[in-house]
Amino acid sequence: MSTAEALLTPEIRPMRDSDLDMVMEIERASFSTPWSSSTFRGLLQRSDASLWVAQVGGRVVGYAVVWYSFREAELGNLAVAPGWRRCGLGTQLLDWALQKARERGTERVFLEVRVGNRIAQQLYERYGFSQVGLRRRYYRAPVEDARVMCLSLR
Repeated sequence: MSTAEALLTPEIRPMRDSDLDMVMEIERASFSTPWSSSTFRGLLQRSDASLWVAQVGGRVVGYAVVWYSFREAELGNLAVAPGWRRCGLGTQLLDWALQKARERGTERVFLEVRVGNRIAQQLYERYGFSQVGLRRRYYRAPVEDARVMCLSLR
């Protein structure tokens, strides 16, 4: 990432089918068991799901996925391209996703995060997410527990 790129503010907008190649690059670089492009395509068709990308200079550099059920939401996925990590993009995407959830009248947001992913946990904890459960052996490759975290938006 160049210095000029680092100074640009990303545009956050709804994800489109045409973004999927770049989203899949980030997905594969971010997760040991990545979602498939058909999973993203299916979510794009759902009225109860919202998918956003962060774009800089025409390039997708991060994304967030949230789905809704009544007054609750789940942050299903949030990822930033390796060269853009620790630049505040994860924070910007989380801000965006939580604001959109508030606009929909969401009262609580849930997520699962690997117990070993302290960087992501620290981000969520800064926002006030707290652990409400533990899913044993939730993740594969490697097998790892998931912390279930929740944030009240009320």
